[in-house]
Amino acid sequence: MKIIDWYILKRFLVTFLFTLLILIPIAVAIDISEKIDNFLEHADLGFYQIVDEYYKNFIIYYTNTFMPLALFIAVILFTSKLSNNTEIIAITNAKVSFTRFLYPYFLGATLITILSLLMNHFVVPKSSKTRKKFEKEYLNNNRQKYEFKYVNDFSLQLTDSTYIFIRNFNTETSRGYDFTSELYNGLELKSKLFADNLQYKDSSFLLRNWRLRKYYKDRDSIFSGNKIDTILNFTPKDLIYKSALSQEMPSDELYKFIEVSKKRGVKNLNAYLVEFYKRTSLPIASYILTIIAVALAFRKRRGGTGVNLAIGVGLMFMYVFLLKISEVLGAVAGVDSLVYVWMPNIFFGCVAIYLYLDARK
Repeated sequence: MKIIDWYILKRFLVTFLFTLLILIPIAVAIDISEKIDNFLEHADLGFYQIVDEYYKNFIIYYTNTFMPLALFIAVILFTSKLSNNTEIIAITNAKVSFTRFLYPYFLGATLITILSLLMNHFVVPKSSKTRKKFEKEYLNNNRQKYEFKYVNDFSLQLTDSTYIFIRNFNTETSRGYDFTSELYNGLELKSKLFADNLQYKDSSFLLRNWRLRKYYKDRDSIFSGNKIDTILNFTPKDLIYKSALSQEMPSDELYKFIEVSKKRGVKNLNAYLVEFYKRTSLPIASYILTIIAVALAFRKRRGGTGVNLAIGVGLMFMYVFLLKISEVLGAVAGVDSLVYVWMPNIFFGCVAIYLYLDARK
């Protein structure tokens, strides 16, 4: 690398960190103002617990969330300053092409992309688990707690031949009511197990007031009892299909969960697929946003940095808006989540290519 590359890379990363350090305290201050009443409602909630369990993980989450925005603003600010100081004119007069000029920017974007990928796939999910546990305990309202506590009218395919149905299940007490398990041989029903109550404990289920009916060609057999222990290929955690839970799983765990759920016949897993694909698409967007930002700020404009920043922030909000729309559409049953998640990158990738070709001229 040449001296100019080190100069651009160092200034680029410093400006990126400076921008990030401005955005995070603003987010923390806004969140404190919104939740201060919730904190004060709990007399047993101490300052250290709030910082350690909530705001430490809050900062990790929003640092990762703000990375693309901070990257975009940093590139525009730094490149506009180079342009206003006529440093870019000196670089181009030295026969440095626009493509070669992008080299240190891409090095910086690569470092940020690698960091963002590691955080998205491993660090943020574990951090979100602690943060959401704190929110559930101290910040969520009763309705949200109820939604995660009770599961109603749930069905699940355990194997190719076994299906279960549960009328109601309490995920906190691990107790359920009106349990049914059906065993098939192809399309033929072989047996049906009923229970008024079930309880999960020590990797097995305790069934109360159970009845087992076995079907034969010329007769049926019925067995019953008060209590019976049995092992079923699922846990209470498998009953909760909430998209918010996907944010708490590291990517390897999330991928296994999706594959197992597919085999169990869960119909709509698109909310989980959106989360899984988004963890890669967002970091890769760093390259696209870098090209757009450099191409916008490369030329010296009347109005200086302010005009470039206004255009850049406008494009950034368009990207975020399109990203949120694609996430909602991608979570709808029957659509290809991968296409919808990558749609903002595809659209802005075309914008980046156009601006890149225009800047080369």
